[in-house]
Amino acid sequence: MAKMGCQMLWLPLALTLMMATVSTGGSIVEECDPGDLKGLASFRGGIHMDTSGRLAKWVGRRCCRWQGVSCNNETGRVTEVHLPGFISSVDFVFQSRMEGWFSPSITLLTSLEVLDLGGLAGLSGRIPTSIGRLKNLRKLYLYGNKLRGSVPESIGKLLKLEELHLHENRLSGFLPPTLGCLKNLNALLLHSNRFTGSIPASFSNLTNLMHLDLHANSITGHIPQNIGDLQLLKELDLSDNLLNGEIPASVNNLTSISVMYLDANHLEGEIPFPSNYGQMPLLGFLRLQNNQLGGKIPPNLGYLVSLQRVSLENNKLEGAIPSSLGNLEALTELYLSSNKLSGVIPKSIGQLSHLILLTLSHNSIQGPLPNEMSALQNLQTLDLSFNSLTLNSIPRWVAELPSLSRIYLAGCGIKGQIPAMLKSTPSPIQELDLSANDLTGGIPAWMGSLTQLYSLNLSRNQLSSSIPASVADFQELGVLDLHSNNITASMEHVFKIGTSFPGGSLTYVDLSDNSFTSGIQQISVGTLERVVYLNLSHNLQEGKLPTSMEKLKALQSLDLSYNKFGFGLVEALANLSHLETLKLQRNQFTGRIPAEFLNLKNLKDLDLSDNLLVGEIPAGRPLSDFPQSCFTGNTGLCGKPLSSCKS
Repeated sequence: MAKMGCQMLWLPLALTLMMATVSTGGSIVEECDPGDLKGLASFRGGIHMDTSGRLAKWVGRRCCRWQGVSCNNETGRVTEVHLPGFISSVDFVFQSRMEGWFSPSITLLTSLEVLDLGGLAGLSGRIPTSIGRLKNLRKLYLYGNKLRGSVPESIGKLLKLEELHLHENRLSGFLPPTLGCLKNLNALLLHSNRFTGSIPASFSNLTNLMHLDLHANSITGHIPQNIGDLQLLKELDLSDNLLNGEIPASVNNLTSISVMYLDANHLEGEIPFPSNYGQMPLLGFLRLQNNQLGGKIPPNLGYLVSLQRVSLENNKLEGAIPSSLGNLEALTELYLSSNKLSGVIPKSIGQLSHLILLTLSHNSIQGPLPNEMSALQNLQTLDLSFNSLTLNSIPRWVAELPSLSRIYLAGCGIKGQIPAMLKSTPSPIQELDLSANDLTGGIPAWMGSLTQLYSLNLSRNQLSSSIPASVADFQELGVLDLHSNNITASMEHVFKIGTSFPGGSLTYVDLSDNSFTSGIQQISVGTLERVVYLNLSHNLQEGKLPTSMEKLKALQSLDLSYNKFGFGLVEALANLSHLETLKLQRNQFTGRIPAEFLNLKNLKDLDLSDNLLVGEIPAGRPLSDFPQSCFTGNTGLCGKPLSSCKS
């Protein structure tokens, strides 16, 4: 039926060609064709704002001289309309904006070959149902708009169409099977919309297609079994949809494929490619993560010699990592985290001389680590966290890799003190995660010399002693997680991090579940003004909260629970307008809840329970939206949502 439908579309095209306008002998027609003029005028009439000023110059009847309009010199008919949102020249790039309605009268331009309205973020409306009238159209760019509704069936009449870009809109409904009639199409971009339903089987007719992108929709069903018929396909992106079933074996026939993204779906079964050496010889980028793929990593994956980036993480893959992966000489990034992989890391991994990133976390991989990995001279990121390695100590070659700057060895059974060899690595450490190990002793003073460190996670260890003053020397630190240790004394040095650099870099601080007794009074506004998350809960701090906390304008989550803070709740907290979480339970706060707390309009999580608060809870949202449990344990507190106050 689909083929018959496509054949029937040739009849009106043939009639159009027979009725084509006779050449005027090379003369340029000055006045616009009446139909074209009406179509352009209607389009202009639907736009009420144009920051580029192009439409303001559309005056008179000589439309072929209008900016963005091109005509056939012989017939005078409009052949191209170029009004993209991005206007570039030698000197600048300008993002223009048009707001208004996409007039369906644009389809009166029946000689149109190119329509480019891409990137006009304020253009709303629908794709005209009469779009099929534009039988000469070769390129249709309607991406980056606010178009709604479905793609009309009549789009299948555009038999000359080579490029169809409808991405980044609000289009919905099923993909019309008539798209399979567009056999001259080489680029079909429909991503970032709201399409539902399955991929039409007729897509296998698009044998000239080189770029197919449907990602970020809600497409269901299976990948078409005949997807391998698209042998000119270079880039295939079906990621971030609701596809299920198995990956068709026909993908082995995609001889030109260089990019394949099938991640973030519900795909299952085994990885079926390549079945033989020489298949998919150009495949360089493969993403299959966030699916339900099972079985083993196929040894034949080592045949894909052009692979540069491979992500198989967050699936159900099991068994050993095949040694054949060492044949992927071009590989730069390998993601295998969050599977059920076991066995040891093959020695052949050391052959991947171009590898810059290796993540194997959250598997059941066993030790020891092969010494051959010391040959990974270009490795920048190494993540072996949460496996069954039981390293006891960090291998010296890890600290000697010349390019390594991001080290994740959480939950690897490392014991003893933080090794001093990390002090002088060839490449400055930028991210270090040694959490969930058996580290003992204190945080060494030399850590402050890691001036390029951005993220430090030493949580869930047995670290003791106090925080050294040298941590204030951290210049770039953005994430600090020390929770669940035995660290004592004051946390004041944390609040001095980056004091030499206005604004600071800290955005995330977790010092919870330790034995800190003081330090919050030394909060320096200059270093914490970018902090979004601050957790100081489950410590031994006491005293009054400093009013300087009102300056932490970016703060979204504040947890001071399970301490010994006292005195009244400072009104300064009400100035944290971005606050979404505020946990102050199990302290010794006294007095009334400040009425100013009603200003915390973004608050979603609140707990003031088990303090010494009294008086009436300020009436109104957001306080009235929280359950009783957020206020219980304050014997002198009353008012909604607790019982009414006695008069």
